[in-house]
Amino acid sequence: MALEMRVLRSDEWDVWFDQLELAFGGVSESPPWRELYRSLTEPERSLGVWDGTECVGSASAFSFRLSVPGGAVVPAAGVTMVGVAPTHRRRGVLSSLMRRQLDDVRAGGEPLAVLTASDPAIYGRFGYGTATYALSVEVDTARVRLAVPPGTDEVRLRLVDPQQALADCERVYAELVTRRPGMPARQPGWERSAVTDPPEDREGASPLKCVVAERADGGVAGYARYRVKPDWDPAGAAGKVEVADLDALDPAATAALWRYLFSIDLTWTVRARKRPVDDPLLHLVSDVRRSRPTTRDALHVRLVDLPAALEARTYGTAVDVVLEVEDAFCPWNAGRWRLTAGAGADAGKVSCTRTGEPAELALSVRELGAAYLGGTALTSLAAAGRVRELRPGALTEASRAFAGDVAPWLPHGF
Repeated sequence: MALEMRVLRSDEWDVWFDQLELAFGGVSESPPWRELYRSLTEPERSLGVWDGTECVGSASAFSFRLSVPGGAVVPAAGVTMVGVAPTHRRRGVLSSLMRRQLDDVRAGGEPLAVLTASDPAIYGRFGYGTATYALSVEVDTARVRLAVPPGTDEVRLRLVDPQQALADCERVYAELVTRRPGMPARQPGWERSAVTDPPEDREGASPLKCVVAERADGGVAGYARYRVKPDWDPAGAAGKVEVADLDALDPAATAALWRYLFSIDLTWTVRARKRPVDDPLLHLVSDVRRSRPTTRDALHVRLVDLPAALEARTYGTAVDVVLEVEDAFCPWNAGRWRLTAGAGADAGKVSCTRTGEPAELALSVRELGAAYLGGTALTSLAAAGRVRELRPGALTEASRAFAGDVAPWLPHGF
């Protein structure tokens, strides 16, 4: 029987999601998370591959808006829920899903597709480049101290119910979106993902807690959501603080929140994941080594409409370069493009047009995706042989232009 691909019907969601869980090892999501995923799924953007009555493949997308260098928030397809049944791998199911999905993204006018990868090696062949990285720390708070900036002691901290504080926390998050590339502007419903807290998922830790940092006028300048995991060893208490989120609008609020987390009684370790790689915590701690920083890939970016994507962001320096772009999977992006952008007062003047002029840099769309948010240098990619300079000086010019002032950051998965 031939396989059939079609858009998901609402009444098929459970069977479709069961297949996805099977593809990811067969462990069922807890009921609160399953219900949240159901509510966030956009059926019209969800694809299923069927072998008779059996669902054997899936892919979906969320209608995101993603911050890019310069502060603009750009439509982007948040690719998600991609899986193929183990009985139907290596039969072209994934390639067919990616083909249909990117065609749909293009038709819908979104210049970008983004995803987080369970296996990063899979998505490079479809043109996705690793554009952001996430920092994890595990701080030995018995040995590591914080040097806090002026004003930290004036910050008022208040423990609040995570659900009741959600609106204040979301206002802080929304203000940060345009300050740092890579952050999704949260659409309605997504705020629930930050406070969904089923007991069966806590692995021995406490219920989710929330502390907010307030200015003198009572306005919320930051928040931290966390759990405490009690533990004991022969020497006594050895609890851990598991940080879920920490966002703040100024240095004093940032430092006050970290200082609070470092000082929770009966704990000697603070663990935080999915932090920006330039997190100010690295400059607050007295000993970076005992904070055990590690990084891993986070957001992967795919330019679907190349000129629209490159024109949507601003550039750190003036640039005028002809790019020779390879894109076998989305051939409408392939060829030569002249990218010009001003600087200073002219920073918003960006143009990307097809040209017959000689190429000055040669690269694939995957490398453009990696460099797009400003966190991966074109010079670094060139050192790995993935970008070729065809005009002397073009590489340095373009790399400086693409670079950002802050590291791009994906604060949560999807």
